[in-house]
Amino acid sequence: MALISGDANNKLSLDSIRDSLIRQEDTIIFNLIERIKYPINSTLYKEPSSSSSWNISGSLFHYLFQETEALQSKVGRYLSPEENPFFPDNLPASIIPPSKCTPVLHPAAESVNVNEKILDVYIKQLLPLFCITDQADEGNFATIASCDIQLLQALSRRIHYGKFVAEIKFRDCTDQYKPLILAKDRDALMKLLTFEAVEEMVKKRVAKKALTFGQQVTLNIDDSSKEVKCKVDPSLVSRLYDEWIMPLTKLVEVEYLLRRLD
Repeated sequence: MALISGDANNKLSLDSIRDSLIRQEDTIIFNLIERIKYPINSTLYKEPSSSSSWNISGSLFHYLFQETEALQSKVGRYLSPEENPFFPDNLPASIIPPSKCTPVLHPAAESVNVNEKILDVYIKQLLPLFCITDQADEGNFATIASCDIQLLQALSRRIHYGKFVAEIKFRDCTDQYKPLILAKDRDALMKLLTFEAVEEMVKKRVAKKALTFGQQVTLNIDDSSKEVKCKVDPSLVSRLYDEWIMPLTKLVEVEYLLRRLD
């Protein structure tokens, strides 16, 4: 049973969700521009050797990320349905009391979390795609990890917004979705959730934003005669959405819907 009041129902609309997703594009692109200033720095993501002086479990990046989430959890970050932790086990309780707002998602939303997959894709596929491989280990661990964490959290927020998308689509077309959910037909749900024209528009929009936000700006008089230089390749940003963000969002939508009637 969904915990939704009439007032909450009015606040949740496809237009409001769409506006939020468009704003999140800006956040992702700006965080991506900030991250690609630095090399990959592979030492940050490696498990420490037995001879290492680091007294931690796992990589330095995982340690920094877990400590960041723990601190943010204490001040209520993960009380918001928009936020999903990458390391949910044993997060400290919030010192901030929970909001009294009526939930707009089904309680099953809490069990839908694809951050493990997002983190794996980010380290193994996205970093090599956008960042140069470090020629020498120059440290900068905290700065690079901070950029990674902000970008990963922005990606996670965008992808897990699929829960809100699925909820509003389910409400608008319950008769279409309910039989597929009861039949556990993932393929049919994925097809129903896919709007190719919308996805093409999103890819074009994020590419244009990357071109606009990432231009190298100078004050030379003859700027107009020179080729525009970008801090991030717009085609790669479009590819980021096409191959990772939108497919993972739809995965979240399907997983949410399959739990929606439990």
